Order: sequence, then structure tokens, then C-alpha cells
Amino acid sequence: MPDLPTPKDAAEAALFSECWDAVLSYADLCTAGATAATQLATEAFALGMREVRATETGAARSNGRRSPRLPVIPLLLTAVRTTAAAWEADGQGDDLDPDLRLWLNSDKGARYTGPPLRRPIALRGLRDLQEADAALLWLAEVESLPRSVVARRLGLDPALVGDELDQVRGLFRDRCHRNHLDTPMDAQCRSYARLLDAITRSPAADIPPDLSRHLATCVDCAEAAACLRPQGGGLPAALAGGVIGWGGLAYLERRRRAAEVRLGVGRPEAADGQSGEPRTVTDRARVIRGGLLVAAVMVSLLALATSMMPFGGSENEAASGDSPTDSSPVAAPRPSLPSATPTPKSASPTPSATTPTKPGGGKHSDPEPQGTSATTQSSAPDPGKSASATCKAAYHLDNQWTDGFQATVTVTTVDALDTWRVAWSYRDGQKVGQMWDASVAQNGSRVTATAADYNKAVPADGRITFGFLGSWQGKNSSPYDFTLNGLACAKS
Repeated sequence: MPDLPTPKDAAEAALFSECWDAVLSYADLCTAGATAATQLATEAFALGMREVRATETGAARSNGRRSPRLPVIPLLLTAVRTTAAAWEADGQGDDLDPDLRLWLNSDKGARYTGPPLRRPIALRGLRDLQEADAALLWLAEVESLPRSVVARRLGLDPALVGDELDQVRGLFRDRCHRNHLDTPMDAQCRSYARLLDAITRSPAADIPPDLSRHLATCVDCAEAAACLRPQGGGLPAALAGGVIGWGGLAYLERRRRAAEVRLGVGRPEAADGQSGEPRTVTDRARVIRGGLLVAAVMVSLLALATSMMPFGGSENEAASGDSPTDSSPVAAPRPSLPSATPTPKSASPTPSATTPTKPGGGKHSDPEPQGTSATTQSSAPDPGKSASATCKAAYHLDNQWTDGFQATVTVTTVDALDTWRVAWSYRDGQKVGQMWDASVAQNGSRVTATAADYNKAVPADGRITFGFLGSWQGKNSSPYDFTLNGLACAKS
């Protein structure tokens, strides 16, 4: 029987219990499989705990004065990114997501380890807060925890959490404003700095056209605008994108849906029709698998900034559809509490010989022929797929900005499927870019989304849900001619 934990071990075990799901969720985005995700999360947790211990030791030696640091969860998430970078530098990056590897070797990744004044404003602003204030902001905004849970974790009065959170948002804004002014910038950005500060202080203020154009083309100023306007609803994305970096928006969406599941919203149905937890880890619909590039994060920050004034001139004909809420947090079996010494990485599992891969390790499928009609598709369903797949398709436009958009597709199938392929056509030349929970191919106006390994199987009366980022020009009308495994779907 193992020895009982010491008080120090007990404190770290409590942190492990609170933070492991968050660390594993981000590690899962960063890797190509569950085994690698657990290994990356374990090593990152050990690395992060060493930093926590070092900070506490330094505070003890300096009469309680602690060096500024991030709260525990974002500190551990940055440890995931740091550990992934170490894997890549050591030539062991095969287990990492291919897009993450590109990001780690780009200027975007170098920004997080380069000169402090060049690092993202949200990262600098959060680090400048008192640790308790920063923890309150992160837990409420990014982890999407109910205020009662936040109060319990931080030892606060639940009745006062709302007021304290408002105050902390203001403090964060002030820190970000100061950091924005300290950032080296060119003459044009400097000329807009004071106007940007004034505009973002008033939710009702109209943004001048010249500033709007500048924010649409300058990532640094758009990032600052998102941080300086905490009352506009864009603070969670600004924090996640700025602090985590690659995959920040994907992580944010995962945590939001994990919170919904904890609150009993969108809990998956068991096989007998009763609400319950999924039977196995592979049964869980993992939200936003395969990370979003930080470019997607920056695009969303640009959207947040330009959204301070109404869009004009574009038409939005998105069909109505429910936002997917049938996902649950990543929950691989929890290992024992990691030691301070990382364990060697296990070899990545060998891909199946029958699994097609794209350059960089991702999966792909050939697109359906452009202009193929529903009639011809219905007469020749894909081999190996369940026949007579009665289905309904819903397309939901989640967000739209000057030349880009984010959308979700939800398909309901009457029959059980062992794999799936959803296709549709666009009218206005839209292009699909990054996709999660499926792999994408596009041939002209025809887009094809193919199941990932972990969500191929769909039960009878089950739902297929995936999302993506896209680009548009002139008009962004809804797509048409949805098919599932070659069979036409009704519009939901």
C-alpha cells in the first residue's frame, strides 16, 4: 500500500484533480492520438508543477514576495506548448499535429519565446495581474465555469464574484492598454493608439472608417482592440488566443462545451434512450479535433475588432440550425500524479495501412465530382457505407466578418453508420479552410467532409456535427444539395 500523501503532495494532488482535464484537452489538440496526448499532458504537468514549486520557493526566500506568474491552468497550458516545442526540437515531433509543427517553426510560434515586449498583449496583461485576479478572470472567461464553482475554487463569496469579476476585467484592460503603448510600433499604429483607447472605452461609440480599415489589416492593433474592449463579449477569445497561442479558439470551444456537459446541457443519449455518460472514450464526440492555426485566432481577433461597428453591404442567408451541444470533455483515463521528472515518450501508434493520409499526417478523402446531382448520388451510394441513409442537414453560420466566416454543419441520420461523408455545394464561390471533427476536400463549389477516426461510428437517430472556417467575397449565401454518403439529405 503506498504511503499517504504529505500535505504538499495533497495540495498538488488537488491541483491535479482540478487541472488535468484542461491540460489533457489542450494536449489532445496538439497531438495525433490519445496515447501521445496523455504522454504530452503528463510531461507538461510535471514541467508546470516544477515552475509552481520554483515560484513558491522563491517567494519563501524573499519574505513572501512572489515573481509574477500566470495562474495555474494557463501556466500548465503554456507548459503543454513548451513541451510540444521540445518534442519538435528533439526530432520527436511525429506525434504532434502537423499544423502545430508548422506553427512552432514559424514567426508566430517564435513570438511566444521572443522579446517580452513583442509577446501577445493578452499574455502580458494577464501576467501583470495579481495571481488571484488573473485566476478569477481565466476560470470565468476561458474555462466557462459557473460563478459558484469559481467562488469555491478561489475561496470567494459567491454573492460578490460578479462584482469582483467586473473589477478584474477593468484591471486587465488597464494592463493591456499600458502594454499596448509599451509595444514597439510603427508611426501609423502609434497614431491610432489614443483613438483606439477612447473608442474601446465606450460600447456605444462608432468606430471611424479609417480606424476600421486599419484594424482589418493590422493584427497587432486588432489584438489590442479585442483586449481593450472586455465588455464586448470577445474577451474569452482574446485571452485564449493570446495566452495559449496555437489552438486557442479550439481550446476555448472545448471548455465551453465541457461546461455545458457538466451543467447537464447537451448530455449524449445512451443506447437505451436514457441520458448518461458515453460508454467508452472513443464514443465521445471530441470537439474541434486537430488544432486551429494561430492565423485563425488572429482572424477572429480581427473580426472582434471590426465588429465594433455594424457590417454593411453583405447578405447573410444562413439557414437556421441548432448549435451542437452533444459533445463532452476529453476524458482519457487519468494517470497517476506525474512526478517532477518527465517519463520518456512512448512511440506513436502505427497508422492502419488502409487509412489514407495527406501530407503532414492528416487524413483526407477525394472530393465528390463538382456538380454531381443528388439523383446520381442516390443511385450509387458509397461502397462500405450503410444504405438508404435517410438524413436531415442543418447549416448554421456562427460568425461572419469582412472576408471570412465560421460555420457548423449538423446532420441527423436515421440509420446507424460505420463511417460517413457529408458533401454540399456553395453558390457564391466560398472556400472552406480549417475544419475540425472532420477532414475536408473541395473541388470547385463542391465541399466534402469526411469522418475522423474517432467519430466514424454514428448510432441510429444520431447526429454528425463538425465546424470550419471559410472565406467569401461579395455574397455569402447558404449552401445547398447536402448529401450523406452520396444520398440526398432534407433541409433541417
